[in-house]
Amino acid sequence: MAEQHAERTSRFPDGFRILQGKQEYITYPDRSSVRIWPSNTSAHFDSHMHTAIEIILPDRGYSVYQLPDGIYRVGPGEVLIIPAGVVHSLTEGDDILRHLFLFEPEPLTALRDLGVMSEVMTRPIYLNSDKGLQQKASDLLHEVMDIYNSREPLWNTLCYASLMKLFACLGERYIQNHTAQTSPTRRADAAIMNSALSYIDEHFREEISLDSTAAFAGFSRYYFSRLFKQFCGMSFPEYLTQKRVKAATGLLIGTDKPMHVVAREAGFGSVATFNRVFQRCKSCTPTQFRAIYGNVQLL
Repeated sequence: MAEQHAERTSRFPDGFRILQGKQEYITYPDRSSVRIWPSNTSAHFDSHMHTAIEIILPDRGYSVYQLPDGIYRVGPGEVLIIPAGVVHSLTEGDDILRHLFLFEPEPLTALRDLGVMSEVMTRPIYLNSDKGLQQKASDLLHEVMDIYNSREPLWNTLCYASLMKLFACLGERYIQNHTAQTSPTRRADAAIMNSALSYIDEHFREEISLDSTAAFAGFSRYYFSRLFKQFCGMSFPEYLTQKRVKAATGLLIGTDKPMHVVAREAGFGSVATFNRVFQRCKSCTPTQFRAIYGNVQLL
């Protein structure tokens, strides 16, 4: 399966790990973007990264992660959340029982109010000193497991509903620790920014720019750019790129449209630009992405 793109492919009872150097391409059950891998045997995974968010929930034993900011020894009752794109390795001993959650972040990043915690969404979140929050996180992750294993209609959506509850809890705690501005000016800016985001959502497939969106919002280019970063946790170009790449991934997986049509319908000005931007964001070309995710046959 796409042998020309992958250096190593590992089979699991319900899917694959596809590695190209340090980049891992995670495959998911049909029409979903959530996977849960349980394990009760020792294992070691060399340094790698992926576009998915990873959460480890140990029930017995310890999972030891090597991350750029240090080593995390995660035990029962603790939770470690690793953001997308962070290089990490994992080592586990014989006396291990844990569940590994992997899911694509786009449904979460599409929630505008999560922008307030963008600072923590880009670095590991280790829950090990707040028993109440740890228990809440554990309960929600077990809820996700139950839904995942049920395979009821819309199970993928229901998994994300519980994951959103988890990140909402984390967001509430972050806001409590970082007093948010609530002045009338701040509230007015937020209302205008929501209108601007709706404008982007409607027009991202067209020629749209920072200047035109700032004009729509009634702000100067400089003020709008600064406000956008504060409100969304990313720059205007980053947000626009994210919207277009997300649209492209849906077309690549869900249709057999040729690349020039995918590029146009996702809002890219040319196939060359589409290829360059997509590879920068996904660490593979659109053709490779379609080969990996569009034609995966699960065991």
